[in-house]
Amino acid sequence: MAKILIVDDAKFMRMTLSNILKKANHEIVGEGENGKQAVELYRTLRPDVVTLDITMPVMNGLEAVKAIKQEDPNAKIIICSAMGQQKMVVEAIEAGALDFIVKPFDEPRVIDAVNRVLSYYISPT
Repeated sequence: MAKILIVDDAKFMRMTLSNILKKANHEIVGEGENGKQAVELYRTLRPDVVTLDITMPVMNGLEAVKAIKQEDPNAKIIICSAMGQQKMVVEAIEAGALDFIVKPFDEPRVIDAVNRVLSYYISPT
């Protein structure tokens, strides 16, 4: 069971993801609706995994990935994107996100992504 922070500007998407993850026995430790909140919540909650939408107000997911990874190079981040955002997904992976899931969410794919990043070992620098 992992502690997960969900960040998406759409409440419906946060709720959908939360339901999928709770069903898989993960704990949702926090929710945010923009990248700035993601960084602040990461700082205080230190979740095992963060799911981040790309397109959000205030600070987008790409900027949030960079900010979180700057603070904690071992942060495990999964990017959530709508179809057609491949360029941004690639940028997010290059910035340090470990995986991505496409909206609308496919339950087995979400669980697979979370399990994969949880087992991903980041070597100490």
